[in-house]
Amino acid sequence: MHQPHYLPWLGLIDKIDRTDLFIVLDHVQYERKGWQNRNYVAGKGGPVLLTVPVIQQSRDERIMDKKIDTSRPWRDKHRRTIAEHCYRKAPFWDEYAEAVISLYDRDWERLDELAMASTELVLDAFGIDTPVIRASDLGEFPGQKSELLAQLSAKVGASSMLSGDGAQDYVDQRVFQRYGIAVEWQNFVHPEYPQFNRKAKDGFLPRMAALDLLLNAGPSGIDLIRRSRTESGPAPQDIEDAADATGEAPGA
Repeated sequence: MHQPHYLPWLGLIDKIDRTDLFIVLDHVQYERKGWQNRNYVAGKGGPVLLTVPVIQQSRDERIMDKKIDTSRPWRDKHRRTIAEHCYRKAPFWDEYAEAVISLYDRDWERLDELAMASTELVLDAFGIDTPVIRASDLGEFPGQKSELLAQLSAKVGASSMLSGDGAQDYVDQRVFQRYGIAVEWQNFVHPEYPQFNRKAKDGFLPRMAALDLLLNAGPSGIDLIRRSRTESGPAPQDIEDAADATGEAPGA
């Protein structure tokens, strides 16, 4: 399970692909200055950050209630950045251009709906058919943090929860044991692949939006993700600080 993220990175796609059921944590608190409304794409000169502007109200706002600031022309900027500046000459741009561009044809109002649409685009292209449900559709849960995650896992009859490595500091496995649920760690290893607009001397840009792998490698990019699970060694260095670039927010 994880919060919905706009243009999700490969670690989240890997997590969904590896599970029998994925729960979208849409009912938890929105994280300001987090990664739920932004991510990087790869430009010729380096990473380009795309941010969806949101309306700031209460600090206790849930993700499912977060509204996009539609008064700002963010859709045109994101469309041009992806379609004209970053990926127009990518090997698989022609194949997925219509699906990508159509993402910006709709006047989105809610961040969670946009985030899920951008995620589903990549999942469909990679042929990932893991069932996806929203936590908000499962009812009310009194728990917080690990208790909440354990309650959600129990609700859907899970025997184990797959968690990102960044959650090891705050996931209390003893809580899960009380519910008879094991915790497994993702141990995600970021694959490297040819990026058409990067020369060898420029080096590989890790932790871009999963769209980068799709447009560079096509549907077979999922095979690179799956093969990387058997590899060992640390993931590439983050673009920003380690806590931010993991994309792992509390409760993930």
